[in-house]
Amino acid sequence: MATISAAMVKELREATGAGMMDCKAALTENNGDMQASIDWLRKKGLSKAAKKAGRVAAEGLIGAMTSGTKGVLVEVNSETDFVARNEQFQGLVKMIAQVALHAGADVEKIKVTKVGSATVEAAINDAIATIGENMTLRRAASLEVGKGVVASYVHGAVIDGAGKMGVIVALESAGNADELSALGRQVAMHIAAANPLALDASGLDPEVVKREKDVLADKYRQQGKPENVIEKIVESGLKTYYKEVCLLEQAFIHDTGKSVGQAVKEAEGKVGGPVKIAGFVRYALGEGIEKAESDFAAEVAAASGQTKA
Repeated sequence: MATISAAMVKELREATGAGMMDCKAALTENNGDMQASIDWLRKKGLSKAAKKAGRVAAEGLIGAMTSGTKGVLVEVNSETDFVARNEQFQGLVKMIAQVALHAGADVEKIKVTKVGSATVEAAINDAIATIGENMTLRRAASLEVGKGVVASYVHGAVIDGAGKMGVIVALESAGNADELSALGRQVAMHIAAANPLALDASGLDPEVVKREKDVLADKYRQQGKPENVIEKIVESGLKTYYKEVCLLEQAFIHDTGKSVGQAVKEAEGKVGGPVKIAGFVRYALGEGIEKAESDFAAEVAAASGQTKA
């Protein structure tokens, strides 16, 4: 058997764009033959997948899955919205969410988890090779409670449990699980619509609060207000701000006459015990990804061998 050197692995990686371990495996399988190794990677779709990896993938689906006291969200991205309608891609997202429910929210750990004889990462690469677009498992989040439920809501669902936005919310309670689940779904729908930044004021980023205070103070300084008055106005303004961005203080979308905190408190009678919102996660597809601007007409013209007039 040929000795596989680091230089050979490097050469194959540069030629195909495939990962180091895949390149080493290819060379080992093909006794160091470079061309045979390139063909081996191409047959497995690994070279093709790697070459597509530089493309921006900002479309795709958010997958949500819950099981009693546990729940997860995953974001799997593709290059175009068309892929979100592909059954193979939809199945891939659901499979990844199922894995995350048991493996946890560490993306790298999810990727190396085996489903049958192949890893999640291999399944993603197979989908890339078959569908023809770059795809990435971008992020994952999980919530768990000792007693209670983790409920979910998917907005813009294309299949059960996968869509353009997903929310999971954890409710701690020893009360009736069915009533808790119904309440949790309502709260999750509220979170999807209202996009709170934190559960309450203590959970807000101090830098965000400081920025808000500075904006309010500067506004009233420009109006010529004295500093002692500004301080009181700012404190009042912060209370209004908290009602806008803190989940428990927001007006409940299902009954705007009460806050989310009040609605949860009132629901305790049906649930049969105290209820505490222990946490929430909200994923919107592609948020934070810088999408490249493209000239669609020029792309079509280029694809047909023409130039745009």
